[in-house]
Amino acid sequence: MAQKKQKTPDFETALKELETLVERMENGESSLEDSLKDFERGIELTRSCQTALTEAEQKVEILLKKDGEPEAFTAKTE
Repeated sequence: MAQKKQKTPDFETALKELETLVERMENGESSLEDSLKDFERGIELTRSCQTALTEAEQKVEILLKKDGEPEAFTAKTE
């Protein structure tokens, strides 16, 4: 029996689903089989989120480049 590959959700949806899985696993009321499925899905979601964050970081770095050199980002404090 072939497993269906779940569609990769956007970052916010993946993070929300991951939080739900963690809560369910922390409650410890799932069977071992269900917990393993949740863990496997959690790993997929974690990788998806990490990829999205890496891509966003790369985009920010590209946007901050000026004349081939990255601009220093400084927070203004008043």
